[in-house]
Amino acid sequence: MWRDLAALAAVALFAGTLGSQKAAGGPRLMLKGVDRYRVREPLFECVRVILSYRGEAYTPAYIQGISGAAFRIAGPCPCAATCEWAMSTDHLIRLLGYECERLGVPAEGPEREAAWGEMLDRVKGEIRGGRPAIMWHAFTICENDVVVGFDEETGELFGRGSYDSMQTGDYARAPEDRALGSTCGGPHALLIGEKAGELDARSAEVGALRTAVLHAHGASAAAGFRVGLACYDNWAAAYRSKGATIAMALPNDWYELGILVSTRKAAADFLREIAPKHPEAAPHLSLAANHFARESAALAACEGALGDRAKEPSDEQRLRAADCLQQAREAYADGIGEVAAAVRAIEPVVWEVK
Repeated sequence: MWRDLAALAAVALFAGTLGSQKAAGGPRLMLKGVDRYRVREPLFECVRVILSYRGEAYTPAYIQGISGAAFRIAGPCPCAATCEWAMSTDHLIRLLGYECERLGVPAEGPEREAAWGEMLDRVKGEIRGGRPAIMWHAFTICENDVVVGFDEETGELFGRGSYDSMQTGDYARAPEDRALGSTCGGPHALLIGEKAGELDARSAEVGALRTAVLHAHGASAAAGFRVGLACYDNWAAAYRSKGATIAMALPNDWYELGILVSTRKAAADFLREIAPKHPEAAPHLSLAANHFARESAALAACEGALGDRAKEPSDEQRLRAADCLQQAREAYADGIGEVAAAVRAIEPVVWEVK
């Protein structure tokens, strides 16, 4: 679903005192010291933020890597980042060894009001228990956000989200019923429960690498998207076609670009982080990291080539952007090639890229 960038203005930053406090006429409760998003990514960084608060030491890049988000690209709809993924957020939580409960609200019908009230009460109960919770569309537009506090008097929630405007200052704030206005998926929340197991790191890492290669060559979790190398080819071709329909309608492809710049940098960091754990593949992982860093830089250059995001780009700007996308595509292909070589070095068995 298209992102309404103008909605960013509706999400203000909270600059009050953090912690448990009493508002005039009603309780206000907020958890102190919940980390901000370190990767601009809509589905999985929220898990890292919450588990960091609960004492886990996973790096942002590691979570992006094992979730698969570091290596995904799909289109033409810029909502691909929330629709085309290697695993669900629930799956990642369980992969990390934690229990997870999903709460949902029907899009319509007589049960909607009661379900919404129950979900909101459960989220607030998590805060009272000292645990941040995940809620869809709480502060951003159709993304997973982290709820860390609430004010019963003003009817507001406080927390963290992925947008650049939320990475400075204190917690974001929004009306507690904001999620009811989501146009891309009904309101839902994820509650991370107790730790019931341990991450099988080797399996998760090698699985993420193998899945990245398959995805680059067309493996997809959702119908209707061009993925991997084909997505890059389609995107660049659209910019080169004068007067043609843009593959990702402006200004909304800024959303996809912003995510890819951040997640590809995370891909490079993830590969460098795991390289010492897989010495037989370390040279390939290091080379792949360099290629993904180059891809991130080319995508950032594409942002610059497009100029003012509030304006339709000129033909000249589109051609420059297409050149940048071609460079990003080449770096991505080089990186995936090294990742494939790394997988073969780690597990020298026959597997095919179809």
